[in-house]
Amino acid sequence: MIISVYKTDVNTKSKLRKVKPVLNRILLGVKWNFDLDDCDKILRVESDKSYSEFLIAELHKIEVYCEELF
Repeated sequence: MIISVYKTDVNTKSKLRKVKPVLNRILLGVKWNFDLDDCDKILRVESDKSYSEFLIAELHKIEVYCEELF
């Protein structure tokens, strides 16, 4: 199991509603969640493979900042 952690600019429920359909399409059947209380507005993704480059590119298309944290 791979747990990937991303810093984002998803800081409101409104922006989360914008991102949710994109993540559900990209991460079909994959567990993901946001921590909007964290200063980095963390997105966590638990999966069997890495989606990092594709995920970041897709979120940038809808003007959402996303950077993988190592």
